[in-house]
Formats: sequence, structure tokens, C-alpha cells
Amino acid sequence: MDTIGRRDLIKKGLALGIATSGFARVRAQSRKLRIGFIALTDCASVVMARELGLFKKYGVDVEVVKEASWATTRDHLLSGEIVAAHTLFGLPFSVYTGIGGPAGRVLRIAMVLNNNGQAITLSQQDFGGKVGFRDLEGAGKAILAKKREGKPLTFAMTFPGGTHDLWLRYWLGACGVNPVSDVRIIVVPPPQMVANMSVGNMDGFCVGEPWNGVAVQQGVGFTALASQDIWKHHPEKALVFNNEFFQNNTDEARAITKAVLEASRWLDVPANRRTAAKVIAQRQYVNADPGVIEARLLGTYELGGGLGRRTYTDDYMLFHRGGQTNFPRKSHAIWFLAQYRRWGMLKEKPDYEGIAETILAQDFYISVAKELNIPVPNDDMRPLTGFIDGVTFDPKDPEGSIKKYKVRV
Repeated sequence: MDTIGRRDLIKKGLALGIATSGFARVRAQSRKLRIGFIALTDCASVVMARELGLFKKYGVDVEVVKEASWATTRDHLLSGEIVAAHTLFGLPFSVYTGIGGPAGRVLRIAMVLNNNGQAITLSQQDFGGKVGFRDLEGAGKAILAKKREGKPLTFAMTFPGGTHDLWLRYWLGACGVNPVSDVRIIVVPPPQMVANMSVGNMDGFCVGEPWNGVAVQQGVGFTALASQDIWKHHPEKALVFNNEFFQNNTDEARAITKAVLEASRWLDVPANRRTAAKVIAQRQYVNADPGVIEARLLGTYELGGGLGRRTYTDDYMLFHRGGQTNFPRKSHAIWFLAQYRRWGMLKEKPDYEGIAETILAQDFYISVAKELNIPVPNDDMRPLTGFIDGVTFDPKDPEGSIKKYKVRV
């Protein structure tokens, strides 16, 4: 299917300084490189890198491929069927530690694609009128009441050890609910969330947009809170490479990363988000109402369930944030590993820093960012704050930080 408005998009890119000349290019490649994505709003930087002609600008011929689930994305990355993908930040750590894949297999994170912009949706039937926005106490009472009745509730996320899994568990813990013993957690691919809730297969879910907005639009569920309410400016998706490709094709990996970085910068210009919403809404990409995509891209959340509207001004879905978004931090990697420990996914203490260094391509990212004159943050390994439960996480003492949580296994 032909892409829409390609000429107009390139003109918009040129107006913002995304020129097609005057930049260093890599040698033109004859082979086509396949990059995977899932039908979520935050695939936008990968999709727009193609739509704006940025992959071609840097001399790589890229086909973006819609994947059915994070499990198929993982499998295709490991096999080399795709060379890179828009992927959950937590997925490479889950795979490497054996939680969500073959232990010891390495997938490399070249950059973070976005902060914020996910949400927890609760069933209107089960929670309507009982739980308010960011209402931890009300949600906890409703969930534990069902457990006492012998009818524990079911919640869905998208991949074991992935971002949505951990936001869901973190929220449940902050509500005073143990996600291991008090509820049932299942895996459902993102585009299938709303349909599954509509037939009663789960009572709540955590997923990326636009599926929370779609649940509100269809009257199936309401937004209990966004992921930025759980942890402001959290890492969400990442540009993840097949390890063999990354090691043996450095020029192409750099070209792909540069294109996605430029698209990320373009997306953080608010006027461009309306254009992006129309593009990614198409059937070959997200296949959802562009109005729903656009609203939450701009920080306007119709919550549903009679809860009104919430407007996020500085912490909606962000793709660049002056370079703050895209740097892959060891502190974030260590936080994910510590959450695996908190919830009993890892029985033994992992090599926190060693695993972080194995998965994160920090030196690679720094080199690429400098070529594009993108500032590199100097805050790695500082304590992490901004969590809904008020806990400060110290990446230099992850085991000690786990003990601060009131709910853990």
C-alpha cells in the first residue's frame, strides 16, 4: 500500500531542518532491512523515520513490518528475520534473564524511543463508580474485596517482564495488592486488549496507547491512571537490534539509529503530532481512530467512567525531550532487574551492572548523538524518583532499595 502524503511530509521535515542533503551519509545499501513494530502509538518514531524519508537520507533501505505480538517480535529479533524493532524496554532484560525468552540471549538496546504514554484501564462493569482517577485506596479495596469473595480479578499485560507488566505490578503494589497472590495476571497482545475486555476475559489491563483511549471511546473501560502517574518520565519502548547484526553491520545500525533519532526530535514538535497521528492511524500501522491517537499524543485524556478529562502538560508521551528521553541509562536497567527480584521472577541476585552493560549500547548511542549534536545526559546512576508510592530507588543499592517496598514477595 502506498504511503499517504509522502511529499507533504518531506516538505514538513525540510521546513524543520530535516534536510535530505548536507549530511554525512552511509554507503547506499542494496539489501532491504526489516524493522519490526507493534500497533501502538509509540511506534511513531520508527514509522515516521520511514514516512519522512529519513532512512533513505542515511543510505539504508528499510521496510517496517507489523508484528503480531511481543513474543513474535522477540522471536524474529533472535532469528534475524528482522534486524531491529520498536520493542519494550524491558524485553531484552526479560529474555536475557530467562523470564521471557531463552536465558543468555543478547538483544542490544541502541536508544530509548519514548517516555510515558501508557495507561491502566479498568473495566467499567467491575470498577465503574467505585474507583476514581489515581485512586489507589479505592482500587485496592475493590480488588481485595473480590479476593475475599473467592473471585480474584484478572488483569492483562503484554509480555512477562516487559514495561506493561511492571507498571501493572507497581500500581497493584502501591494499591496494597500483591500481584503474585491476590490477582491473576495474563498476557494479551496490545491490539487485542479492548476486544478481550469487552467479552469479560479480564477486569483491567495495562497497555500502550491508543488502546486505553479506544476502550474509553467504546465504553468498555476507563483510564484509572497513566503510566506517567506511576513513574514520571519512565523509559518505555526502545530501538532494539539483533545482536549479530549490530556487531557486524555498524554503519547500517548507526544509520538506522540516526534516522529514528531525527524522527524522535521531529515528533516532539507539537504541530507535527497531528500529522503523525493521521499517518500512524492507517491500517498498515496502528489501524485506529486518528482522533483518539491525536488526543492522547497531545496530552488530552478523556478518562471515561464519568471521570472527566485530564490534561498532561509536560509528561505526556515524549519521544526526545532534548535528548533526555533517548539515552539508555544503566540506572533504568537496574530498576527493571530489581523489580524482577521484587516479584520473585529472579530467585538469585543478578549481576545488575554487568547485565546492564551487556544489553545497553551506551557508547554507541553517545557516538551517534554527538554526530547529530544531541546532548547526552550526565545523570546516569543517580537515585530514581517520581514514583507514585514515593519510594526512591538507588541503582547503586538495588537489593537495599527492594526492601523499601511495603508489598513484595
